[in-house]
Amino acid sequence: MHALERLIDGFQKFQTQYFDATPELFRSLQEGQRPTTLLIGCCDSRVDPALLLGIDPGEVFTVRNVANLVPPCDPSQHFAGVTSAIQFGVEQLQISRIIIMGHARCGGIRALMEQRFTGESSYDYIGRWIRIAQPARERVLLQMPSATAEQQQQACEMGAILVSLKNLASYPWIRERMEQGSLTVHGWYFDLKSGALLAYSERADAFLPLVCPVQTQVST
Repeated sequence: MHALERLIDGFQKFQTQYFDATPELFRSLQEGQRPTTLLIGCCDSRVDPALLLGIDPGEVFTVRNVANLVPPCDPSQHFAGVTSAIQFGVEQLQISRIIIMGHARCGGIRALMEQRFTGESSYDYIGRWIRIAQPARERVLLQMPSATAEQQQQACEMGAILVSLKNLASYPWIRERMEQGSLTVHGWYFDLKSGALLAYSERADAFLPLVCPVQTQVST
């Protein structure tokens, strides 16, 4: 099937599932959205949050960008698409949790580790963007100099999530709600290789399994 036709066919299936089988859902959504979760994910086509988490329309307010990064608070930002979306979720939708969801084999983090983009060109938007996670790269190279490139990349993918969690707290309207206990923040990691879902534990200072890998049975 032609790629465009497949997309149209996909919409028809969506239409049947939600507008035909469960019309009450979209009747309620016509009045507005009331998600309780804001998810910041990667724009990688392999890690669609709605597909991974099985969520219906209206359940999760989603922001996607290269390498699921959150920039630090900077009032001089004039075109802050990610920041404005987060602010809308927090202040207008009154979400109660933020999840930063990273993943294995991330192209943005690989580009950062390999220094593919320097950010020196006026039009190198990728280089300047992924530089947000530079502290994670520096930490990995310092602490894991003898590790393989794959191991270093995975460590940087997880480290970048921690950088973004720290950056979230630099926004006053987020920090205030965190201190009040009305907003919680979480770091999740989807292991594209094993199929597991991990979550960062501040107590353990490590990513621990939320959902373990599927155990495949090998016949003997």
